[in-house]
Amino acid sequence: MVKKSFENLEFGGCNLSYHTDNSVFPKNPSTIKSETPRPVTINGKRMTIIDMHAHCQLSNVWPLVEGREELKGENPYEGQLKKTENIEIRLKQMDEMGTDLEVLSVGTEQHFPWAEYDLAEQIATLQNETLSEVCAAHPDRFVPLGVVPLQHPHLATKQLENSVKNLGHRGCMITGNIMGQELSDSKFHPFWEKAEELGVVVFIHPRVPKSGNPRLQGRGFLSNMIGNPLETATALAHLIYEGTLDRFPGLKIAAAHGGGYLPSYIGRFDHGHNSADRGGRGLEEKKPSDYLKNLYFDTLVYGTQNLSHLIKEVGISQLMLGTDHDFGMTNRNPVAHLLSVEGLSDDDIENVLGGTAKELFRIG
Repeated sequence: MVKKSFENLEFGGCNLSYHTDNSVFPKNPSTIKSETPRPVTINGKRMTIIDMHAHCQLSNVWPLVEGREELKGENPYEGQLKKTENIEIRLKQMDEMGTDLEVLSVGTEQHFPWAEYDLAEQIATLQNETLSEVCAAHPDRFVPLGVVPLQHPHLATKQLENSVKNLGHRGCMITGNIMGQELSDSKFHPFWEKAEELGVVVFIHPRVPKSGNPRLQGRGFLSNMIGNPLETATALAHLIYEGTLDRFPGLKIAAAHGGGYLPSYIGRFDHGHNSADRGGRGLEEKKPSDYLKNLYFDTLVYGTQNLSHLIKEVGISQLMLGTDHDFGMTNRNPVAHLLSVEGLSDDDIENVLGGTAKELFRIG
């Protein structure tokens, strides 16, 4: 056991032995407490662990939006992400979880799709420049994934190009809809065209307001538990059925939370496509399951059987480690989660833990 000291805390690096018929961890390991502190070695090889789904906040934007009636008196910078602005705390948490590097994106609460053009430009410019500064100060631990004000598609296109070419961003994160407009709407085609041209990742993350659907109110945080995976599945389904993925076949889209419900019910989508029952076929040129092989997904589905099923549906090559750090929904044991699945090769493990993300986000 290798010991590493950081700010008076001691982390024991883990050396794990995995075999295809004998996973390291039992099914459904804890998602609350990490069992694989950094550095992580598996079958004698030091792994580079890259978390592609990690959020931060940049509260220097607050003066630009403070007092806006659209916020309904809420301050998005006083929530769970406030602690993430303390880099030392964040690095400690990453070491505990085994994470070497995070692809940082600004939390969805700090996307302001109601902002008019000039304000949206100010917000995105400040967020993107600040995000680059944070990552540049710790280049071995963070890379940036920018913000684009998609309610103004041409501005979003301009921001994306500047972020990628001048600020070192590896793409951007967007929400699953923009003020009720689907991402497949033709008004967003200039943005998708630019993302395809630049060859960068567009990370689709759900955003479901607690008051958005009365059936998702009440106990259990249903707007998150049900609403978030439903939102991602809906966004991806529209991109498939409206022909967006055919129009822009070179897009590199990554979907949060394992793609939501779409991979688990893809057989139903294929049936609708094949039977064309009551409009079950849209503008898609292929059956829906074929598109899954060109999309990327994080591993954030929490259960061993869920992850095993996701692997079978989308293919191991389309998966990257994701944790949702640092929200209450964070899986703090992501490496153990992967290693609780049977039947993986050494290459499979290395690629999911970091190899695929390294290539897709142009890391290192």
